[in-house]
Amino acid sequence: MLSKWPLVLPVCYLSAIILWITGSTGIYITNLNEACYNCLCYVSTKCDLSHDCTGGYCGPFNISRVYWVDAGMVVFPADDPERNHAWKDCARDYNCAKSIIEGYLIKFGRDCNGDGITNCFDYMMVNGNGGYGCTGNLNRSANGRRWLQRYTECRL
Repeated sequence: MLSKWPLVLPVCYLSAIILWITGSTGIYITNLNEACYNCLCYVSTKCDLSHDCTGGYCGPFNISRVYWVDAGMVVFPADDPERNHAWKDCARDYNCAKSIIEGYLIKFGRDCNGDGITNCFDYMMVNGNGGYGCTGNLNRSANGRRWLQRYTECRL
């Protein structure tokens, strides 16, 4: 009878490589790369890294508390998500905010425009329309039209 032990090491090694490649969450989101993050940031605030909080939206990605909760309550490594302003502190930091965006898109990212491809345009639609209604036409509001214009500028 052959032992299964010779297979354990290669399987563990392969699993470690896959986890390392896909990041700490173990989930890979197609087409969510640095260029896409830059466009999502540009669409939100023209990527104003000094953007504080206005009307309940914080940081360069203009993240709300509800968005942050839906994204999994991401905070800095040593912080506590139950701390009153933990979400604001993370949302105002570009790299921490990227983790919030990633968490939200893990939950809600999909093909919003029905073209068969999930890409940065879809992620922009998720952010513009909300995770539950991403298929809505952004042209229906002034804010949506502004987002579309900025996305076009960014993608040039």
